[in-house]
Amino acid sequence: MKAAPVNVESGQLAEERYRIPTPDPASPKALAAVVKELVDHFGWSGPIGCAFPARIKNGIVMTATNVGRDFVGLNFASRLSDVVGLPVRTINDADAAGIAEMQFGAGRGRRDVVLLLTIGTGIGSALFVDQTLVPNTELGHVDVGGRHGETYASDRTREKKNLSWKRWAKRFQKYLDRIEFLLAPDLIILGGGVSEPERAKEYMHRLETESELVIAQLRNDAGIVGAAFNARNLS
Repeated sequence: MKAAPVNVESGQLAEERYRIPTPDPASPKALAAVVKELVDHFGWSGPIGCAFPARIKNGIVMTATNVGRDFVGLNFASRLSDVVGLPVRTINDADAAGIAEMQFGAGRGRRDVVLLLTIGTGIGSALFVDQTLVPNTELGHVDVGGRHGETYASDRTREKKNLSWKRWAKRFQKYLDRIEFLLAPDLIILGGGVSEPERAKEYMHRLETESELVIAQLRNDAGIVGAAFNARNLS
């Protein structure tokens, strides 16, 4: 778990990120305690944006694909606010990264259909139409030839199966083909762990899309920046 103060006018971190290992088990109570520790570390006293790996509606956690089922139905924003004593807004982690890229990164100024894909432990997605977020898309779960998209083509799968970048790119190409067939976006932005420059040069030239295909600009800061920007008007 990591946090930082953010300048929401520039999209830049105001201080270096501070990290605390995710507790195990990662219960709502345990995560809230870590959030308080992160907030206390910076002496923060303003609104807080929290990016969370789940589908979220009005602060309520709706799914539990990557978190414990004790989160489902919980208004995690309210829980965090009670613990830290400050206003909190939660948002899906991929949506947060997408907001950051649309405001300050590779999608800035785009008025068409833009899709951010975060490739790491799984595959997250954030879809924008004319700069408007279509929240809580879960495009990592699309079917790719009878296989689960993120199970087939995530970075974790690449590492687990010890795939070369060439072999992984073939898998990811099939995933992209499916996404383009379903959505026909104008721009696809690739984020997450594979967006690091040294990694991107290993596979970008192997991918072919009808959409414009680019690497995310904010990379590891995107989730923090997007979550903060999303919470900027809280009081």
